[in-house]
Amino acid sequence: MTVHGANDPLLLDEQICFALYNASRALTARYRELLEPLGVTYPQYLVLLVLWQTDRVSVGQLGERLHLDSGTLSPLVRRLEAAGLLTRTRMPEDERTVRVSLTAAGLALRAKAAHIPEQICAATGLDLADLKALQVQVVSVAEHVRSAVHD
Repeated sequence: MTVHGANDPLLLDEQICFALYNASRALTARYRELLEPLGVTYPQYLVLLVLWQTDRVSVGQLGERLHLDSGTLSPLVRRLEAAGLLTRTRMPEDERTVRVSLTAAGLALRAKAAHIPEQICAATGLDLADLKALQVQVVSVAEHVRSAVHD
């Protein structure tokens, strides 16, 4: 039984949040398949991506870059350390600051993950230019929504 017509702004299929949620779940599932042989989860992969770009960052910087709070980030970092992929070091000048660095194994994992972006691109059905344009739009949406929340 349909309660409202096709122009109803509260239809599920009209919600941008639902479209992004479904896309995110589908992509995360594909990443899960690709990351499983590497022994890392999708959130752990995100931490590694940051460290492969800029090694030796503080946990605070890592959280800012990934938009994660310390309660979410700390267990990820601990598991990656237990797996031998990174180390945590308290800074002598400020004991509250913990620096995260890749180990040789963490750095070596980068080469094993090099195929993932290409396979994700293929899974989307978009060519690289269209996928990049979509990424720019989604980042812009996230930035606008974050700034609207703080207004």
